[in-house]
Amino acid sequence: MAGPTLPDLLERRRHECRLTPDRALASLDDASGFLHDRGLLTRTEDSALPSLFTACHEPPYAAGRGGFAEWPATKYPWFSALGQQDGVYELRIHRGKSVLLTSRTAALADPVCREELARHEGREDAAGRLLGLLAEAGPAALDDLKLELDWTAARMRSVRAGLERAGAVVSRSVTVAAGGAGHVHSSVLYRWDQVFPHPSAVGGIDDLLVASLRAAVVAPEPEPERWFAWGASRVAGRVARLIDEGRIHRPQPGWVTAAVA
Repeated sequence: MAGPTLPDLLERRRHECRLTPDRALASLDDASGFLHDRGLLTRTEDSALPSLFTACHEPPYAAGRGGFAEWPATKYPWFSALGQQDGVYELRIHRGKSVLLTSRTAALADPVCREELARHEGREDAAGRLLGLLAEAGPAALDDLKLELDWTAARMRSVRAGLERAGAVVSRSVTVAAGGAGHVHSSVLYRWDQVFPHPSAVGGIDDLLVASLRAAVVAPEPEPERWFAWGASRVAGRVARLIDEGRIHRPQPGWVTAAVA
């Protein structure tokens, strides 16, 4: 039996990924429902993966200025607010960019994040030292970690970025009181096994790719293998194999969609 056609899938994508103004998110609760419906959201639109800011359909703070000025004028805090909700995980496994995962999707990423954690910890390098300190002391603020490790801000930034891309470390934003009545923004770092303590019985790269493609509804065929930061040697050829296995369907040459569950 033939599956849905590409035009059908693109129309479904417009509806389910809220790509038209009539589907604009109206509240934080609405945004939370969108996240849990899709399973994962990027912040800004950079691929076929569903984007929170695109679904807001709100003019930017300062169009044409680039960077943060292109974010929705009033709804930009929603991404961080969703990341603070129970059962939501903000990771940087989307090639260093933030992505929100629900518990269901995080369980699929869990085996890979644990593999990355095991690969880095115990080493004699900087990443191994940071992971060892977090294992010993528990989640810790950036300033405390820099002091304990005697690292500059630049070195900490470099080491944590690699670990966050791999999913071995997760950061959470905090507001710290400063002198007078002011405050500064900082982060607390966690090992992956400190935010997701119980190993998942399911998941892996294949399962995460299929779930992410289901979230996007349909995508250009080369895209899924570029969605996550894990090495090309671990991801290359997976889409073709998943097509052969019937888990991914090619509605038209150059396009892929997740097979019906």
